[in-house]
Amino acid sequence: MSSIVRIPTPLGKLTAGAREISVNSETVGACIAQLEARFPGLGERLCDERGELRRFINVYVNGEDVRFLAGLATPLRPGDEVYIVPAMAGG
Repeated sequence: MSSIVRIPTPLGKLTAGAREISVNSETVGACIAQLEARFPGLGERLCDERGELRRFINVYVNGEDVRFLAGLATPLRPGDEVYIVPAMAGG
């Protein structure tokens, strides 16, 4: 069994409209690398030039913000749900 990544609507154009993607990755960082390999351009939307999550992108594993876990080194287990949530701004 793999983990499921939930893709937000604003990034759907990079995944040909796919909103759920199955991945077999051991960490969040490896998950993002796998997504980039399958959907070129997605990784650079999520991570900056240093390879860190962009400050306006939040990633959750089973409802827990990875920034409060182990960041990109947060482990993934089969059946985990990964949510990518871009920050919204406006006024």
